[in-house]
Amino acid sequence: MFAKTKTAIAAATLCAVGGLALAGSHAQGEFAREIKARQAQMTLYAFNLGILGAMAKGEAEYDAEAAAQAANNLAAAKSIWMPTAWPAGSDNASVEGTRALPAIWAADSDIGAKSQAMGEAVAALQAAAGTDLEALRGAIGPVGASCGGCHKPFRAEE
Repeated sequence: MFAKTKTAIAAATLCAVGGLALAGSHAQGEFAREIKARQAQMTLYAFNLGILGAMAKGEAEYDAEAAAQAANNLAAAKSIWMPTAWPAGSDNASVEGTRALPAIWAADSDIGAKSQAMGEAVAALQAAAGTDLEALRGAIGPVGASCGGCHKPFRAEE
């Protein structure tokens, strides 16, 4: 009897989790792939910036090769052409599962300039990261500032 109850509970849990996943995917509607792609790019940014930030703060030992590779990864992620991942109507006011604010698509949005500024900051970090710790520390701040330059006006709070 107990085994049947456990099986029934497990089956109900799986159905509920599966239903939530399906509902989340459905809530994003036609933009599910685009939202997932841009969130994946942001995850790559965060992962590599985490490595570099830990070194810059002294939370991890500076390793020139690892720093250079993380900066190269960051530059590679930044170089991915992503405009198709940001279609109009894929903002948090229109679909669930995103924190992208409608301001991104406003006619007077400066998101292109902010993206370019990030690219320039990442290129400077890429040039500096593998040279020495002080160069890394000097170059990482502008990258963080460029991230905040987009997140503050264009990303909803959690």
